[in-house]
Amino acid sequence: MRRFCYLGLAVLTALVIGIAQGAIGLLPAQAIANAPAEIRGVWLTNVDSQVLFSEQAVKDSLQQLANNRFNTVYPAVWSWGYTLYPSQVAERATGYKQGLYPDLENQGRNEALEAAQGDRDMLLEVAQTAKDLGLSVIPWFEFGFMAPTDSPLAQRHPDWLTQKQGVLPAASREQEGRHPRVWLNPFHPEVQQFILDLVAELMDNYEVDGLQLDDHFSLPVAFGYDPYTINLYRQEHRGQAPPANPYDAEWTRWRADKITAFVEQVFWTVKARRPNAVLSVSPNPATFAYTHHLQDWPRWREKGYIEELVVQIYRDNLASFRNALRDRALQQARRHIPTGVGILSGLKDRPVPMALIQQQVQTARGMGFAGVSFFFYDTVWTVAEGETSSDRTQAMQRLFVTPRQRPSIANSPRPAVTRS
Repeated sequence: MRRFCYLGLAVLTALVIGIAQGAIGLLPAQAIANAPAEIRGVWLTNVDSQVLFSEQAVKDSLQQLANNRFNTVYPAVWSWGYTLYPSQVAERATGYKQGLYPDLENQGRNEALEAAQGDRDMLLEVAQTAKDLGLSVIPWFEFGFMAPTDSPLAQRHPDWLTQKQGVLPAASREQEGRHPRVWLNPFHPEVQQFILDLVAELMDNYEVDGLQLDDHFSLPVAFGYDPYTINLYRQEHRGQAPPANPYDAEWTRWRADKITAFVEQVFWTVKARRPNAVLSVSPNPATFAYTHHLQDWPRWREKGYIEELVVQIYRDNLASFRNALRDRALQQARRHIPTGVGILSGLKDRPVPMALIQQQVQTARGMGFAGVSFFFYDTVWTVAEGETSSDRTQAMQRLFVTPRQRPSIANSPRPAVTRS
């Protein structure tokens, strides 16, 4: 009953009219404006998905989202060591202006498909189509500082890579999925400039609503033992080398603070070009992010660099999902900035039952979070065992009954940001 009171008479009246006319989504603009804001997002990826590979697929997918009253898309634009849009910055660094298809250099078929894209600009299509449909577009830097071991980026710039203790960069690999990955050195000035140039180019060339960094805008704690970083640490520690223990508290804090300082540069690069664009972050829960990946996003939030937070809470049962939402850092964040919950809607051949998705959405709402985003688009509609396609679609429509606007950072009690 409290929810209906909060919606207000205008929204409730419009809802009744909509039901009678069979057109729930067509609410008056004033009613939508008066309804509580909510993030209703979904990630668009180029892995196990065809959604970004043609203009028609982009149009059809965004139309489906608009029809189901989503309001935000997070399209991948930096993945597998390539940009997914035409980029002069990427072409200078990698020799490829874009790479929509993953694992491009190893797959003859993918290379041919990429060539067939010609001069197509996926991100421009997404931005233009979304604007017409009332969807916000926040490009997503999916790979952050990570790159495939055999990517042109890694092969051309071995000096940009960091490494584990006693292991050369080429051998300092982290297995993720089927493919070994290396890590760009987030402390190296040339790496930083490359990322900042990508961000600047993106903000200059596309009418987007923000930029999203995720859990890969970080560094696994075992890394940082490359010559550049060791020398930098020595300069700031009277010649002393970094501790042999990668989990050493001071060594962890030193590296995490360096990444935080770089996030400030990213923030100001975005704001210099698009003052109203938000810097969004979709990390892992805070303790894991800091301890294992040197990603101190609570500090980023305290300094005002994060303007939207969507924490990945990918859990296969409701009890662990609810417990993760009680995290202190997450609870603090939601009091200061729009804070949503990333929900796993499925992986390839592993769809999540819609009943669990519904429970998680309602739990996030009930605990006061600002909305949700689903990973990833295709699996939102992929039926799980015992479901039909109609069941899945109808259940999704019941999650988002009426249109909602996205939360505004203007109304958030976040700290004022000043340059360091």
